[in-house]
Amino acid sequence: MNTEIIGVIFIFLLSLLLAWPLGKYMVKIFKGERVWSDFMSPIEKWIFRISGVNPDQKLDWKDNMKALVVINIGFFVVAFLFLVLQSFHPFWNPNGFENWEPTLAFNTAVSFTTNTNLQHYSGESGASYYTQLLVFCWLQFVSAGTGIAACALLFQGLINRSTSELGNFYNLMVKSCTRILLPLSVILAIILMANGTPSNFEALQEVQTLEGESQLVAAGPAAPMVAIKQMGTNGGGFFGPNSTHPFENPNYLTNIAENIAILLIPMALVFAFGFYTDRKRLALVFIGVMSILFVSFTAISISQELSGNPEFTKLGLSDPTNLEGKEVRFGAAASSLWGVSTTSTSNGSVNSMHDSHTPLSGGIFLLDMFINAIYGGVGVGFINFFVFVIVAVFIAGLMIGRTPEFMGKKIEAREIKIAALIVILHPFLILTGTAISSYLAAKNPALYTDWIHNPGFHGLSEMLYEFTSASANNGSGFEGLNDDTPFWNIMTGIVMLLGRFLPIIGPLAIVGSLALKKTVPESSGSLKLETPTFGAVLLSVILIVAALAFFPVMALGPIAEFFSF
Repeated sequence: MNTEIIGVIFIFLLSLLLAWPLGKYMVKIFKGERVWSDFMSPIEKWIFRISGVNPDQKLDWKDNMKALVVINIGFFVVAFLFLVLQSFHPFWNPNGFENWEPTLAFNTAVSFTTNTNLQHYSGESGASYYTQLLVFCWLQFVSAGTGIAACALLFQGLINRSTSELGNFYNLMVKSCTRILLPLSVILAIILMANGTPSNFEALQEVQTLEGESQLVAAGPAAPMVAIKQMGTNGGGFFGPNSTHPFENPNYLTNIAENIAILLIPMALVFAFGFYTDRKRLALVFIGVMSILFVSFTAISISQELSGNPEFTKLGLSDPTNLEGKEVRFGAAASSLWGVSTTSTSNGSVNSMHDSHTPLSGGIFLLDMFINAIYGGVGVGFINFFVFVIVAVFIAGLMIGRTPEFMGKKIEAREIKIAALIVILHPFLILTGTAISSYLAAKNPALYTDWIHNPGFHGLSEMLYEFTSASANNGSGFEGLNDDTPFWNIMTGIVMLLGRFLPIIGPLAIVGSLALKKTVPESSGSLKLETPTFGAVLLSVILIVAALAFFPVMALGPIAEFFSF
């Protein structure tokens, strides 16, 4: 057990260590400085030339948001058409998979476009290799690139001095894909292939099991898709069981590499904020607040899984550890770390069955997604965190009797109204969706039995988790829920769209407003942000907002289930 804990500490510390230089490298890319990956420049110029985009044109926040929304609409349309017409693809479909049902195609196209990867399907039994690579894998690059580019625009807006120009979304998105995501994904894919993850185009293979039975085994080009699913905090697995599948995650070494990949870019973007704005101490405050939450949640989850179910002890079992739904290749501690990592970063991949974790451990995964800003998804995690920062600055400024300021810019009514709306949006989407599904299930027993495989408190948690995962652009699930139905496909698709783009547009509207304001010189009375005191205020704001919004439903779900033991 001590070895498992050492492994958890090693993964976390190595992720932080690697994130620091990666953050420096990313800032150089955002600012257009010379880097080793400049050899990608001819490919980038070719992309801009055929798309008719001028990458050097400076755009304000509104023009950048138009570009972001329009190009993502295009991504969605292309993905949807490929899915509903899958059987007509001329190649890379050796298993003869048919066209997708329209509501499932809608949900999946939205899911991969929004960097959510909520999978209401099993890839090896429904998606051709063409679909896996040229739809899912491609979308996992551009959706992650979208988030990184939006974050870079936010950085520029924060340092602007009375100018509305933030940069060029197209330029930042393409370079995020070619110079950040692609090189890191190649490295991870090589590690995976060296350890046994397949990368081929063969059809289903018939093998003999140890019991002497024949079984069809799926392989395919899994390594490249697994690499970008982790690097881009996407989470979309090549196989239905995701990273619990031995082809996606063969051993403890690949588990370490993939877990680091989940955390690496989100952590690096926090450091990148410090390098870009020359506020390194403030970045350390931010990473400190996030890490306090992350380490605390990981410790609670590990403790719950190791102490397990008290009913095991009553049955005379010597080891009460909760190993249900977990891979013995990884163990309970590494499974808990992965669960907290993937819900902290809106990644959504799993190396254990979240539905089988103990009630409080599952509740921690929910709390991660309720906050939706502990490192967070690539780019959007820091953007979500920025909203909490604005609220904390506003509250702290009022507490000391001064007009709230952030990095020399006054926070006034317009900015705080936008921030408040974005803070409220997340619980609104989650709680409204859960309330509607609970009402329909209560009124129609047939729906209840069709949707919910676990009655009572856990059944509520399953519905709550589904809408939370969709709104947080996470993608993981409590898989006791039968989610491949028109209701869940359409409802979660709508929630994913709103939960993805409004929290990007709102904060960029804030920095667009701040960018035009004159800088206020700091004085002895200015609110000092690079202090433990402000960190404590920020941490309190995050926890209080989450508690006020979600404690009642948590009390009806995971907490009630915990006390029912």
